[in-house]
Amino acid sequence: MKLTGIFKKKNKDQNEKKHIKKGINKKTLKNGSYSVILSVIFVVIIVVVNLIVDAFPSTYTEIDVSDQQLFSIGDQTKDFLKELDKDVTIYQIAQSGSEDEVVSKLLQKYEEASDHIKVEKKDPVVNPKFTSEYTDEEVSSNSLIVVCGDRSKVVDYNNIYESSMDYTTYSYTTSGFDGEGQITSAISYVTSDNLPVLYTLDGHGEKSLDSTLQEDIEKANMEIKSLNLLTEESVPEDADCLMINSPSTDISEDERDAIIEYLENGGKAMIFSDYTEESMDNFDAVLENYGVERVDGIVIEGDAQHYAMQMPYYLLPDVGSAEAVSDFSSQGYFILAPYAQGIRQLDNVRDTLTIESLLTTSDDAYSKTDLNTETLEKTDEDIDGPFDIGVSITEEVDDDKTTQIVYYSTANLMDSQINQMVAGGNEQMITESLNWMCSTDETSTISIPSKSLEVSYLTVTAYDAAYWKICVMGLIPGVFLVVGFVVWLKRRKA
Repeated sequence: MKLTGIFKKKNKDQNEKKHIKKGINKKTLKNGSYSVILSVIFVVIIVVVNLIVDAFPSTYTEIDVSDQQLFSIGDQTKDFLKELDKDVTIYQIAQSGSEDEVVSKLLQKYEEASDHIKVEKKDPVVNPKFTSEYTDEEVSSNSLIVVCGDRSKVVDYNNIYESSMDYTTYSYTTSGFDGEGQITSAISYVTSDNLPVLYTLDGHGEKSLDSTLQEDIEKANMEIKSLNLLTEESVPEDADCLMINSPSTDISEDERDAIIEYLENGGKAMIFSDYTEESMDNFDAVLENYGVERVDGIVIEGDAQHYAMQMPYYLLPDVGSAEAVSDFSSQGYFILAPYAQGIRQLDNVRDTLTIESLLTTSDDAYSKTDLNTETLEKTDEDIDGPFDIGVSITEEVDDDKTTQIVYYSTANLMDSQINQMVAGGNEQMITESLNWMCSTDETSTISIPSKSLEVSYLTVTAYDAAYWKICVMGLIPGVFLVVGFVVWLKRRKA
């Protein structure tokens, strides 16, 4: 009886263990099933989210973290593409697998910014005769062909990346990326029916156009022609704008009359001048006919926040909000204007003229009339400011014509080295004011500056330079001396 009871108890214990183990297995299996289901649901959600995000334009899903925003297009291009009403196809000529990633991503931004832009890749190995439909010249790999209807333009890959000589290694290095500038220029070219013509006045010792500015003008699809008014006798009818670039000798009376006649018929002019001791009566007569005059001497800035490099004649003027530079003025660039003359409005100006300030000095500026003096300090002979050193002038001629003039009183604004000191600010302001005059309903001029891949200059005003000099050479060492003295005094007393 005892053995039978023991066996019964043992069997009972074994049955209970099997029952518990079976319960645990069921619970484990149930929890495992939940985990598998949740994992599958999670994976499905991730896949669906990726598919949805992938359907969004890269504008919303990719962030351009490059220093120069190489993969992005600027506001000027975006505004231009919003107004685009013609279909444009951009062909990227590159063998499959060898496409330039930067160019490809940039083209994707164009395609996303406008429904009228279509991007296609053409492999020259697969389609060897494709480029011959648009050009007889050899097209390098990763070049672009921009097409709209019967018009086309080749954007050479060598023009997308700019190179400069490194004289320390005597080798060329990539110094700039001009993808946006070249592509936007090509789109503007193929979609414009009439391209503007810019005439530059010659024959009076005018300064030649700086190469950088000339490239910007050509990028805006303006044709540049020289003009000798002594032989032509009048400004040609196809002139969309006349540029007078700082003549060193005066124009003749006949030239003066021809220029005024052109402007009074709704002409456009961009005028630069520099200080000269030569008599410039006829040149000044053109300016006076439109309500402004040059102030004698060179402007000296009395406010340390309005000049640079410790030189009060290297002006950092305030940029106005006039229409000619309205977009530029909001970008926060400095303008560097060395050796500028003051511009003042005449007292008697006809009511039809509208004169607006583009560049203005501080109230502490004055014009130094005696340039042979050894001091830059203000004297009784000097002329009190403030002055304009850049103005825009408009006049309604009739319902269809408007005279437009942009006048800057120093041609040094166009100098490449001066322009680099303000990170390209001078260049952008000049091209914008030129585009303001030359853009019409029939023609659209747009010039996007290239993006520098080199070290940018830091523009520091004389006031800021003095402030940081005091901090670095006086305040900070002084603080350390005081702290050190206090520590030394405490240790001595201890």
